[in-house]
Formats: sequence, structure tokens, C-alpha cells
Amino acid sequence: MDIVKLERISDMLRSQVESGAAVGCSAYVLKHGQPIYRANAGMADAARGIKWTNDTIVRLYSMTKPVTAAAAMILLDRGQLDLFDKVSWYIPGFRNQTVLNENGRVPVQNEICIKDLLDMTSGLPYPDRSFPAGAVMQDLYDKICEEVAAGHPTDTMGYANRIGQQPLAFQPGEKWMYGTSADVLGAVIETVSGKKFGDFLRDELFEPLGMADTDFWVPEEKLGRFAENYEERDGKLVPCLWQHLGLTYLCRKPPEFQSGGAGLCSTMDDYAAFAEMLLNEGEYHGRRILSRNAVRYMTMNQLTEQQLAPLNWEQHVGCGYGNLMHVATDERKAGISTREGEYSWDGWLGCYWANDPKNGYTFMYFVQRCGGLGGRPLRMIKQIVYGAED
Repeated sequence: MDIVKLERISDMLRSQVESGAAVGCSAYVLKHGQPIYRANAGMADAARGIKWTNDTIVRLYSMTKPVTAAAAMILLDRGQLDLFDKVSWYIPGFRNQTVLNENGRVPVQNEICIKDLLDMTSGLPYPDRSFPAGAVMQDLYDKICEEVAAGHPTDTMGYANRIGQQPLAFQPGEKWMYGTSADVLGAVIETVSGKKFGDFLRDELFEPLGMADTDFWVPEEKLGRFAENYEERDGKLVPCLWQHLGLTYLCRKPPEFQSGGAGLCSTMDDYAAFAEMLLNEGEYHGRRILSRNAVRYMTMNQLTEQQLAPLNWEQHVGCGYGNLMHVATDERKAGISTREGEYSWDGWLGCYWANDPKNGYTFMYFVQRCGGLGGRPLRMIKQIVYGAED
């Protein structure tokens, strides 16, 4: 590996800060779990004068989703959960659901099952007033945020029960739609395991993997490492004082609602341990976390072309989807920086992660900017690494 060429990653990060695209950001590349290159640029919190460092803590947002999928796989390995179990068996609010579209409401033909949650084919939308079911979900989220502000928060199971009582955007299994599936899956895991979702994650994933800085909140003694979240206003990045998807607690106190779709905070080292476990087919430093079979299933495309049709995001080109992650299926469409079989996901604030099992690479890019910067930074990091190979 040509280290001089890898320095281009640092140049890229610095250019993002200098151009005002990011206040701070970082990159980390590993091969077979061994660090190859890492770099940081800018500030984690400009107002507090905190530089971005290796142990900076960030909000993962949707990079929480693969962790939730892995937690479900643990229960599948143990025979405590089955892919085709009905969600209503575990969450009463999912009984007697309906579908709402422009033509009105109709009954659900087939109940949502666990596989629908893992593959985002449940019909459960995120809040979005551009279509009928999304508008109803927006009303629910607005109501829950009001309750939190009034000191009456809803817990994970309560959240899921209320989500289940809202209409679906389409019949389960019909197609892909980004939505609240992972949050509901967190509540299912609570029911099956008999533990709070966060406790299950800690016992089964975070402690075995040494992920000491990963949780649904950041305690006071770690706030000196916690990155600020920024949004663009009038061409400048300023602190963002609101939180997406109902996470109104700003990650500074333990939440009642532990969001399986967006709630975790973490560091690069912690997430790298999770990535290494998957790259090692479920084993981490001699301890088995998931079976090889579970990892094989978790990291393969699960959807047909018809189901995938709505997923037309830039970073999804040439990819399938399954178990809350992209899975690369066509290098010709995905570009020179992606290998077939690579799996990945990102978050609303721009954090991005990918495993390339074919070559043993783990790629990571972290930033805290509302809406992120798209898939370009991670693609550039991958291109630099592949270009630096001997």
C-alpha cells in the first residue's frame, strides 16, 4: 500500500473543512481489522474549541440500523425469532392494520412479518406530508414530540404500538420504502428478549465487542468528546438546535424511546469493531457473536428488481437491499470504488460505513452535518485506497 497516495484522504478532509462543507470530519480505513489509514480534520465543536479526534463521539442516526439488524440475527440464531413471525404477535398495535393511499383505506392482505421490517418492505413510512400515510405518520411524530416537551415521553414499545396503529403506505412486501421498520424491530427485540432494547444491545453486542462509547445517549463525563451537529443557513454551517425523527432529547440524557432506526451515538473505533465482527463472519477476537449463516444472510440482497424500484438514491446505484443495508450487486453501475458483495449504510448527518468482504476492507467516513454530503466522500476514500494498492 502506497502511504503517500493515502495522504490524499487527509487532503480531501481538509478541503471539506476549508471550503465550509464541513466543520469537522474524519476517515478510517482498515483491512482485515487492521488499521491502514485514519485522519481527522477541523473541529468537533467550534464554539467549545474541541478538535475532531480519533475518539470523537457522533450521532450515528441511520447507521444505527445495521446494529439493529445484527441484534435481530442473534435472536434468529437462537431460534427465539423467525423471519416470518407476524409483528402483531409481539406488538398488539399491529393488529387489524389498514393501507391508506390516494383512493382511501383498505384492509391489509398479509400482516407485516419480521422479514418485512428487516427489508423495509413493511409499508411503514417515515413522517412525510407528500403522501397520505406519510402525513398521518407526521401527525403522530408531531404529537409525540409535543408529549416529550411536556414531560410525558413514550418508551420504545409505546412508540411501536402507536406506529402500528397508523395506516401503511402499501401492502406489506409490495415494495421498498424507507421508514420506521427498524424502530419497530427494536420493540420486537424487547418483547422476545425480555430486556430493554438498549440493555440487549449492550449485553449482546457492545460489551462483547468492546464498544464502550456506544449508547443512546452521551453521559456528562464524555461531553468533551461529543461533536456538535451543524446545519447550513445563509451559506454557513451553524449549530442545529433541533433533532430529526423525534429524537428531541439531543442525546444528552437517557431516552425513553430507544430508536433502532436512528438513536445511537458512537465512535469510529467502536463502529469499526462492529464492522470487523461482520467481516470475520460473526466472530470477534475469538468470540462468536453471530453464526456464519446469519452473517451470510444478513449481507446479501433480499429484494427483487420490482421491490427495489423506489430506491433510486445516488449512493444506491448498482445495489440491492436487505437487512437494513445496501448490498452491491453490479459494479458496472456502482462505479470503480465499489466491489460486488460490499454492504453499507449511512446516516442523516453524513456518517457512512462500508465493508468490502472480497478484499477485506472496512471504510468509514464521519461528519455531523444535517443532510450529510451524499455518498461522494466515501466513494472518494475508497477510490484513493484502491488507487494506492501495490
